[in-house]
Amino acid sequence: MRVLIVEDEPYLAEAIRDGLRLEAIAGDIAGDGDAALELLSINSYDIAVLDRDIPGPSGDEVAESIVASGSGMPILMLTAAHLLDDKASGFEVGADDYLTKPFDLRELVLRLRALDRRRGRNRPPVREIANLRLDPFRREVYRDGRYVALTRKQFAVLEVIMSADGGVVSAEELLERAWDENADPFTNAVRITVSTLRKRLGEPWLIVTVAGVGYRIEDPSSPAGTTVIAPPARPEEGHPD
Repeated sequence: MRVLIVEDEPYLAEAIRDGLRLEAIAGDIAGDGDAALELLSINSYDIAVLDRDIPGPSGDEVAESIVASGSGMPILMLTAAHLLDDKASGFEVGADDYLTKPFDLRELVLRLRALDRRRGRNRPPVREIANLRLDPFRREVYRDGRYVALTRKQFAVLEVIMSADGGVVSAEELLERAWDENADPFTNAVRITVSTLRKRLGEPWLIVTVAGVGYRIEDPSSPAGTTVIAPPARPEEGHPD
């Protein structure tokens, strides 16, 4: 999941972003309304977390812009105002949920995941491909009924790849959806994470590399396509695919 955090208090914004990162949720920060609108015009986000009281176009104006775009992106509003009238006006401009300051990061995470489930309610809540089962709500992965312990980043990468339903996911898309805007586009983090993820999932390999394109999930019992290159049976340390 990738969220846009619109908050003009730098320390709070960074604390939210860093806390979400620990939960495998990537976040980009906009310190004012103009920056928020610019990021929304160039990036794709799953949810917007908006402080209503920000410089430039207000949080309400940013929310109205999101609604007008027709993207269907859920909006969670943050504010120090706690009166019912304040909340009512926020819902009127397009908010899907509301959280008053101060708040607990765990509650924010739970609300974001609830909004994401609602956003994707037409998708199956649990993904299963090639005897691999991923439960995004419980943050659990099983292969052939065996629990697989993954790091938060490995889980985020696997979730993106499985969401493609067998399609190819590029390294650039993985960086965009499982990391954040500060990720170095020339980093080998994706390659290393996919390599360690393969090892965690075990043999026969489920994640294959499509030469020059990206990664996909493939059922090892099915014939491999000619464009797919599977990693060697035992990849050498220091040379991840």
